Amino acid sequence: MTQIVNLKQIKEICRKIDFAPLIEEGFAAYSDGRVVVPPVGEMSFSAPPGDTHIKYGYIKDDDSFVVKIASGFYDNPKRGLPSNSGLMLVFSQHTGLLQTVLLDEGYLTDVRTAVAGRIAAKYLASSELEAIGILGTGIQARLQVLQLRTLTRCRQLVAWGRSEKSLEAYRDALEQEGFSVVTTTEAEELTAVCNLIVTATPSAIPLLFADQIRPGTHITAVGSDTPLKQELDPDILAKADLVVADSIPQCLERGEIAKAIGAGTLNRDQVVELGKIVSGRVQGRTAKDQITVADLTGVAVQDIQIAKAVCAGLENED
Repeated sequence: MTQIVNLKQIKEICRKIDFAPLIEEGFAAYSDGRVVVPPVGEMSFSAPPGDTHIKYGYIKDDDSFVVKIASGFYDNPKRGLPSNSGLMLVFSQHTGLLQTVLLDEGYLTDVRTAVAGRIAAKYLASSELEAIGILGTGIQARLQVLQLRTLTRCRQLVAWGRSEKSLEAYRDALEQEGFSVVTTTEAEELTAVCNLIVTATPSAIPLLFADQIRPGTHITAVGSDTPLKQELDPDILAKADLVVADSIPQCLERGEIAKAIGAGTLNRDQVVELGKIVSGRVQGRTAKDQITVADLTGVAVQDIQIAKAVCAGLENED
């Protein structure tokens, strides 16, 4: 019988699990060729603005495969609705039968994206953080910072946003989590003091530019997950000492790497895959003054690993 799990149950299980080691294993398996991930299914909408992604795949010789549907509709908060929604379907890799429906309402996608940001920072950011910069004020901007809390003692945070109201709400939320928060509507104020920057917006135009980025800075870009989105000036990637993709095939079609290659500022052979760094086949940051960029477009192996972990947590509770 198919098990249906609601959001409350999922959150209770997630509180007991550190997903980072599992997702690291997933990235390593993906870059080692042990994961089957077909091209992303995608629909984009303009009135109102939004997009829906269908990501799916399986790890070879595993017990299950996963199909994930996740949507982001950015005017929803104006209607009193969450901007993200979705679910994950877990099937048996032996019979093809549907085993579990995870009605996570987009929560697991948010969590696995934030965990990937923590993994990228672990291998690419300086060990001596001056301040953390975040572009965006939504749920992902909050989760990214909360994940970094487990990686660094730095609690100095500079948050950029377009709306003073959203910035105020963001500051209040993160100060309750122990951060000292400065807010700004000027990106230059953020880049001047932060050597770890996370971009978590649905922007279609660059928000950061190469002349703003200081030596020693790491940037994790998570917002640009469709061909229409862009948060970084392509010259930033040209300036970087190390450019990392969560999935090279995906990043050739979407994200900051696709924009930079299209602009002629970056070559495909200059890009390293995150899983190879996780597995130790390629080095991450090797010098304090390096500029590094991680382009995280979201890979189905992250969904596979987090869905499997939640299902295992359900079994343990039983």
